[in-house]
Amino acid sequence: MASFEITGGKKLRGEIVPQGAKNEALQVICAVLLTEERVRIEHVPDIRDVNRLIELLQLLGVKVSENKEAACESGRTFEFQADEVKLEVLSSPEYHAQAGTLRGSIMLVGPLLSRFGRAVVPQPGGDKIGRRRLDTHFLGMEQLGAKVDYQFNAYMVEARRLKGTYMLLDEASVTGTANLVMAAVLAHGTTTIMNAACEPYVYQLCQMLNQMGARISGVGSNLLTIRGVRQLHGCTHRLLPDMIEVGSFIGMAAMTQSDIIIKNAQVQHLGLIPQVFRRLGVEVWQKGDDLYVPPLEHYEIERFMDGSIMTIADAPWPGFTPDLISIALVVATQAKGSVLIHQKMFESRLFFVDKLIDMGAQIILCDPHRATVIGLDREHKLRGVRMASPDIRAGVALLIAALSAEGKSRIDNIEQIDRGYQHIDRRLRQLGADIKRI
Repeated sequence: MASFEITGGKKLRGEIVPQGAKNEALQVICAVLLTEERVRIEHVPDIRDVNRLIELLQLLGVKVSENKEAACESGRTFEFQADEVKLEVLSSPEYHAQAGTLRGSIMLVGPLLSRFGRAVVPQPGGDKIGRRRLDTHFLGMEQLGAKVDYQFNAYMVEARRLKGTYMLLDEASVTGTANLVMAAVLAHGTTTIMNAACEPYVYQLCQMLNQMGARISGVGSNLLTIRGVRQLHGCTHRLLPDMIEVGSFIGMAAMTQSDIIIKNAQVQHLGLIPQVFRRLGVEVWQKGDDLYVPPLEHYEIERFMDGSIMTIADAPWPGFTPDLISIALVVATQAKGSVLIHQKMFESRLFFVDKLIDMGAQIILCDPHRATVIGLDREHKLRGVRMASPDIRAGVALLIAALSAEGKSRIDNIEQIDRGYQHIDRRLRQLGADIKRI
């Protein structure tokens, strides 16, 4: 098990380019199963979850080749061809072992069921941040005409041919929407999905599928109409920059009083992210498609117009993404003022605050979903401690805290961070951070 050793208190300076979007990559890589033709995907991040998914596709017989000449610091280029998929692998212990460690494996169900009429996926792994039910996926599959059976800790889904229908999703699930869209593109007839997720990841997936010959309208809204086609063809698709990395870098710059330019941030796809950090007092300037965070001696949390304490809460897109709640919370610890952080979606995502309290932060954990942060206004700096990363986003929040703290910190279980952030230690060293992998 690897760890990061960090000597905090250093101001960083320079430019950083966000990696390709992790959550988009997991969706569009699964979509290559929908055609036997070659699909090229650019800006693919070199992170554990994406690499595991690519290995899983290779196990299923998908041909994968990497274009080394097109690789850059922010991502890689791959070509996929699913013309010889081995469905018998779905029953193998090796497939169940690999798919069971990866949350993104659930999105194999839609394309496998749509093209081959059969899919198997074990109960998927991923972050331990509370209950993450899969009902939305499988209730939608049943409405399309599939039969779903759950036994031996795995979902088995079958259908002779899916038929288009109207469905109202019980929650605006991003992965659920993506899975059902991929299932519906080759179904017979028209599928209408109401209360669809609107995140840029789903927008990008739909754009890619339309480029492959699908007929999806309403892209970017919560009402999608999919007219089934007989087959899809190959395409070239480029991933967006990872908006969670962009938000993480904004928070890091503020906490460490650094002078950071975030290059090619694709600001039009960031939603409320810059605005929420501005509410925390962080200056975020836009220069073309770049974001600039100047060095800040102090930053003050805004209040609501009636003078009441600010609340930062997650919400379905275009609301503030839940993946950045941990980052917003840690940024507030060194601001001037107080804020209520409300994590609505996952009941275990705020439990990492005990480690921030050990570092000297003033936080009241009200319940599993809410925490009140009393900002220290840099009067009392955080102190370095030893801690462990419980999940991807909390791990990076702790990393940001350690970069701003006095003394040395050690973060164990950094495999969690590696699941979502590409070569983060090397990229931070290029900005002047004192961080090493041990």
